[in-house]
Amino acid sequence: MLLPVRYLATPKHPAILRVSFANFVRPSSRQFSSQHKYKMDAAAGAPGAQPPAKTKEEKEKAKAEKAAEKAAKFAAKQQAAKLKQQQQNPQQKPKAAAPKKEAAPALPPYKDETPEGEKKKLQPFEHPHFSAYNPSAVEAAWYSWWEKSGFFKPQHDGKSKAGRFVIPLPPPNVTGALHCGHALANSLQDTLIRWYRMKGYDALWVPGCDHAGISTQSVVEKMLWKKEKKTRIELGREKFVSLVWDWKAEYHQRINNAQRLMGGSMDWSREAFTLDDNLSAATMETFCRLHDEGLIYRSNRLVNWCTQLNTALSGLEVENKEIPGRTLLDVPGYDKKVEFGVLTFFKYPIDGTNETIEVATTRPETMLGDSGVAVNPEDPRYTHLVGKFARHPFTDRLMPIVADSYVDPEFGTGAVKLTPAHDFNDYQLGTRHNLEFINILNEDGTLNENAGPFKGQKRFDARYTVVAELTKLGLYTKKEPNAMTIPLCEKSKDVIEPMMKPQWWVRMKEMGEEALKVVEEGKIKISPESAKKSYQRWLSNINDWCISRQLWWGHRIPAYRVIFDGEPDEEKDNTPWVVGRTPEEAQAKANEKYAGRTFRLEQDPDCLDTWFSSGLWPMSTLGWPNTESPDFKNYFPTSMLETGWDILFFWVARMIMLSLKLTGQVPFTEVYCHSLIRDSEGRKMSKSLGNVIDPLDIISGIELEALHAKLLVGNLKDEEVARATKYQKTAFPGGIPECGADALRFTLLSYTTGGGDINFDIKVMHAYRRFCNKVWQASKYVMGKLPQDFTPPSQGDKLDTTALSVPERWILHRMNTAVKTLNEALEAREFSKATKIAHQFFYDELCDVFIENSKSILSDGTPKEQETAQHTLYKTLDTALRLLHPFLPFITEELWQRLPRWVDGAPASIMLAPYPEYDPELDFAADAEDYELGLKCAGGARSLASDYNIKADGQAFIKASTAASFERVSAQLSAIKTLSGKGVSDVKVLGPEAELPKGCAVYVVTADIVVLLQVSTHITDIDAEIKKITGKIQKTNLAIAKQEELIKRDGFEKISDVVQEQEKKKLFDANAAKENYEKTLEEFNKLKLGA
Repeated sequence: MLLPVRYLATPKHPAILRVSFANFVRPSSRQFSSQHKYKMDAAAGAPGAQPPAKTKEEKEKAKAEKAAEKAAKFAAKQQAAKLKQQQQNPQQKPKAAAPKKEAAPALPPYKDETPEGEKKKLQPFEHPHFSAYNPSAVEAAWYSWWEKSGFFKPQHDGKSKAGRFVIPLPPPNVTGALHCGHALANSLQDTLIRWYRMKGYDALWVPGCDHAGISTQSVVEKMLWKKEKKTRIELGREKFVSLVWDWKAEYHQRINNAQRLMGGSMDWSREAFTLDDNLSAATMETFCRLHDEGLIYRSNRLVNWCTQLNTALSGLEVENKEIPGRTLLDVPGYDKKVEFGVLTFFKYPIDGTNETIEVATTRPETMLGDSGVAVNPEDPRYTHLVGKFARHPFTDRLMPIVADSYVDPEFGTGAVKLTPAHDFNDYQLGTRHNLEFINILNEDGTLNENAGPFKGQKRFDARYTVVAELTKLGLYTKKEPNAMTIPLCEKSKDVIEPMMKPQWWVRMKEMGEEALKVVEEGKIKISPESAKKSYQRWLSNINDWCISRQLWWGHRIPAYRVIFDGEPDEEKDNTPWVVGRTPEEAQAKANEKYAGRTFRLEQDPDCLDTWFSSGLWPMSTLGWPNTESPDFKNYFPTSMLETGWDILFFWVARMIMLSLKLTGQVPFTEVYCHSLIRDSEGRKMSKSLGNVIDPLDIISGIELEALHAKLLVGNLKDEEVARATKYQKTAFPGGIPECGADALRFTLLSYTTGGGDINFDIKVMHAYRRFCNKVWQASKYVMGKLPQDFTPPSQGDKLDTTALSVPERWILHRMNTAVKTLNEALEAREFSKATKIAHQFFYDELCDVFIENSKSILSDGTPKEQETAQHTLYKTLDTALRLLHPFLPFITEELWQRLPRWVDGAPASIMLAPYPEYDPELDFAADAEDYELGLKCAGGARSLASDYNIKADGQAFIKASTAASFERVSAQLSAIKTLSGKGVSDVKVLGPEAELPKGCAVYVVTADIVVLLQVSTHITDIDAEIKKITGKIQKTNLAIAKQEELIKRDGFEKISDVVQEQEKKKLFDANAAKENYEKTLEEFNKLKLGA
C-alpha cells in the first residue's frame, strides 16, 4: 500500500506536504569508512574575564563522565528494585536471558563481471547479492549497455508514425555536484521520455551543461584565493579562464556520471555545452541580429551592482529581504554587522538664509551624492522654498529644491533628498528635473573622489561616519525604526547598490507581448496554473534586460568600441560602437562606416549574461542558426520543457521570446514547472545549512563522518561548517542508508502533485526501497513457479479468457484498469497519481491478493488450473514490469531480462518493449465486482482478528441479508477463506433466514453484508470491552469532525486532486470505522444482557 504522508493546512497553502527526516542506522551489509578528520578550535576567552573555554576533548570527557555517573546510578537503582522483588517473591526464579541473535554477516561490495558496454551477465537468484533486492547489484552494468547499444537515440530518425517527443534538458551549472532538485527534474523527464519511447514515439532527450558565468567564476575565484591567496586580477584573464576550463572539465564529467547513475536516458551523442563552438556561434548571431534591428542598445543608466562580484545583475538575480525595523545584518567584506531598517533625519542649510530643510533616509551614506531635494507642490510647509537651493555641508554643492507630486507629504518629513545616481526612484526624478547625476562609489563599494572628505571609506563604514560628522555640525536630528526591503545579490548575498554604468540592454516590450500572446492563444501550455499566472503577470510588466556582465568566464560581448586617433581613450554617451560575429566582420563594418579615418577597435571586456545564451538552448542544441540542420528540421520545435518555477522568468520566458523572434516558432509546446525541494523544516536547500543532499549519497548510502567530510571540500567558512555539521548530526545520526536510483526516482515522482514545494523525507525514500524489494521477491516467486519449458505466447496473441477463474479475471481486470488510468495520469502529467496507481496494482492487488490466492491453486489445483494460473501470473508480471519501467528502469530491466521470452519479435531491452495499452477484452467489470466483495469480506475478517489479537482457530461468519448477496458471497467462499489470514480457520456464510451468532465483533461490508468474528471466548471482562469500544467511538467522532472541518475549509478545492482524494478517503474510512464500532457495541450489549 502507499505510504501515508501528513498534510498541514496553512492560510496561504491549504495543504502543504510536511514530512521530517528520519533517524537511520546504517545497514551492516554496507561497509563505508572515512579517514577524513577535522577539529574546530575552541574560542579563547578574554584574559582575566572568564576562565578559558574547555577544549572539545575536555567537553567530551566531561560529558562522558556525567553520562557514566548517571548510568551507574540507574543501574544501582535497577539492581535494588530487583533484590526487593526477589525478597518479596523468594520462590520466583529469575527469567533466563534469551540467547542473543547473531547479526547476519555483512556482504562484501558487489563486483559485476560484465565487460563495459556489453549486456549484463545475469546471476541466479541464489547468488548472495541477488537473493534479496540489492540496489548496487541490480543497477550495475545496465546503463553502459543501454548507451552503447544506441537505445537512447530516436529509433526512427524523426519519422515515427506515432510522432516525436523531444525534451531539452535544462542544463545544470558546471559549479559542482547535482542536488535533489536535479534528481527530481531528471526523474520527471526520464519518466516521460521512457514512456513515449515505449509508446513508439521518436523520443529525444538532449543533454548538456551551462557555463554559468557568475556562479562558476565566483566558485573558482574563491578556490583560487583559498589555495594560492591570489585574485583573478593578479592571475590575468587568459590564465584565469584557462583555470576555469580545467574546473569545468572535472565537474562536467562528475555531473554526467551522476546523471548516468540516476538512469537518465539522454542521447549523449547530442550532448551540448553553452560555450561549445556551435552554441557560441548561435549566441554571436543572436546578439548581432538583435543589435542590427535596434533591439540591443547601449545606455548609461542605473544597474543593480554587486560590489562583491564586481558585476551588474538583472532584477531577477536580486533577492528582496523584508525587515520590520532596525536589524543588524552580516554583509560580505565587513567584520561587524551593519544596521538597516532605520530612518536617519538630518537637515540641509538653505543657501543665503538661516533656514534649514529636514530630510530622512535609510541610507545616510548616499547623501554624499545628493544633487537636489524634492517636496510636494501642495505642501504648504515648503512652497516658499521651491526654486531655492540647499547647500551640501561636506562638498559645498548647491542642490535645487524642486516640486514634484511624486513626493508623499506624510512620509518622513515630507522633503525627499535626491541621489539620482544611486536610487531607482531618484533616477526618475533626477531625469525629470534635469538634476546632476553624481556617482560616489567605486566598483568595489568604496567611496570615490566625489565623496569629498569621505573618499576611500567603505560604503557602510561611511554610513556611521557621515552621521557622526552631521552630529558635529548640529545637522543630525534623530533616528526612527522603519520597515524596508533590502536588495541582496542572489549569489553573494551582498547588498546591491544601484550605480550608473554604461551597459548593453535588450528592448523587451515588443518581444514580451509576442511571448504573452502565444500562451494566451494556447500555443504553449504552462502548468500548473499558478505558474501560468505568474508568467502572465511578469510579462505584462516587463522591463528592458541588462545583458552586460563584468565577467571573464562566458561569451565575450561581440561589440567593439571605435577609438579615433587623437581623441581621448574614454567612453562617453556618444562613443561609436560596431558589432560583428567575428573580429574580422567588426573591422570590415568599421572600415566601411568610417572610411578615410584612422581608428582602432577595442572589444568590450564584458561577457553576456548567462541567460542570454541559455535562452537559445532548445534551438542552438539542434543546430540553429543552420535551419537546414537535420536535427533542427526533424526535432524543432521541441515538445516539452520541464523545469522549476523559480526560473520561469530567468529562462523560460526568454527562450520563448528569442525563439519567436529568431525562428518565428515557439521553442516548445508545453512547459511543466515542478516544485522546489526543501528540507524537513521547509528551508531552502543550502550548503551552509548542511541540508543539501547529493542524490548519489542516497543511491549508494553514506556514513555520517563522510557527510561531515564533504563539507570541508568546498568554500564554506568555519562557522558555516560548524552549523552544517550540527544539522547533519541531528538529521542523519546514522548516515543515509543505501536506497538505489530506482527508489530515489519513485519517491521524487510520488511527491510531485503539482502543488506546493516538497519537504524532503529520507524515511519515505527508504520505504520505497522496500517496495523495490517487494517487486523483486514477487517476481522471483512468479518465475520460480513457471515450469522450465514455459513458453509465453507472442505479444500480439489474444488471451483465451474462457477458462479463466474469477480471481484470474479480477487480476486481469485490475491490471487493465491500472494500465488505462496510469496512461491517462502520465498524459495529464499527474506523476504522483501515476506512482500511486502503479504501486497499488503491484503491491496491493498483484502481490497481496492474486499471488497469495495463486499459492493454493499452484499446490492443489488441477493441471489445467495450474497452467492457467501460470499464464496469468506471467502476463500480469510482464505487464507490471513494463508498466513500472519508466519509474524504475534498473530493477525492471534486470527482472524482465530473466522472464521467459516471447516466441517471436522480443525486443532487446524492456525500454524498447511496447508500453501496456488498455484492452477492452480484459474488462471483466462484473466478475471483478463480485471478487472484490469477497476481498472486502476477507479484509473484514482479518481486521477483526487483528483487533482482538486472535492468531489461530478464529471462527468467522458472513451474514447476507438478501438472497442475491448470499449467492454472490457463497461463490467467493473459497477465496475468502484463503485470504482471511492465519488467525481465521473457518468461514461460514449465513443466509437471510439464519440467526446472528452471539458474542461476535462486527465489520460492516455493505448495507446487506456484514462479517462477524466470534470473540466472546477471548473476552474476560465484557464491561471493559464495552468501555473500550465506547472510547473508540468518541475518538472516531472527533476525527470525523476534524476531517469534515478540513474539507469544508476555504481553499480546499484549490489543492491538488491527489491530496483531496486522500483527505476524503480519511473521512470515508472514519465513518466506516464508526459504523463497525457501533454494530459491535450493539452485539456486546446483547452479550452482556444475556450473561
